Amino acid sequence: MGTFGTASPTYLSRGEFGAEVGVPRLLETFRRYGIKTTWCIPTHTMQTFPGQCEAVIADDHEIAAHGVYHEAITKLEPAEERRLMELQIRQHEKFVGRRPSGYRSPAWDFSETTLQLLEEFEFDWDSSLMGRDFEAYRPRPVISQNREEGNVFGPPSTVLEIPVSWYLDDFPALENLPRSISMSSTGDVLKRWTDLFDFAYNRVPNGVFSLALHPQTIGRGHHLMMLEQFLDHVSGHSGVWFAPISDIASCWQD
Repeated sequence: MGTFGTASPTYLSRGEFGAEVGVPRLLETFRRYGIKTTWCIPTHTMQTFPGQCEAVIADDHEIAAHGVYHEAITKLEPAEERRLMELQIRQHEKFVGRRPSGYRSPAWDFSETTLQLLEEFEFDWDSSLMGRDFEAYRPRPVISQNREEGNVFGPPSTVLEIPVSWYLDDFPALENLPRSISMSSTGDVLKRWTDLFDFAYNRVPNGVFSLALHPQTIGRGHHLMMLEQFLDHVSGHSGVWFAPISDIASCWQD
């Protein structure tokens, strides 16, 4: 749905398309390819479109934490970030029936306290940071920034990071964004994704390839056809495992 607070009916209708049209199309595609995935869903969306979220659960996909209303994390005071973290966990438990194992920050952004909160609330994994491209890792907080003497890192986190990349996100490449018209060619995006997959497959042993898809974006007809071409390419390689992030995290060894 995007970061909460945009009241334009046009923007809201894009979110409605994602739920009413994009979700069923994606679920059908995943069933056809035999793929189980992780859906990062704000609890506001769970309450607004409960039927679609129940369909995700019914198809045995994982639902991870993704904020309450897709809040802008870096604009929150520490107390408010904590309150919203607690609220999303409670609402997630109520809707899904169990605590979320993993978290993806809205807009892939952290405050100085986000990682501490994830550790305190015992999340197994996060998927918001970019310290690697195709390897899971333990993120380290920057505890001191000094322009002249270098930064100082804290100890590795107990939270496992499954890294993300704007290059592997459908939204910035394919949507008409407020301050710029992007809408790249599907051929260009497909080439980028297949090149990145081929690099990871051939050069990064036991690599993790995290593709971020938004139902309101990838659910459009021509975008979905591009996704299916990409899945055909990936499926043609031996030893590839399509899995929810929690399944990857549970078998990861540092």
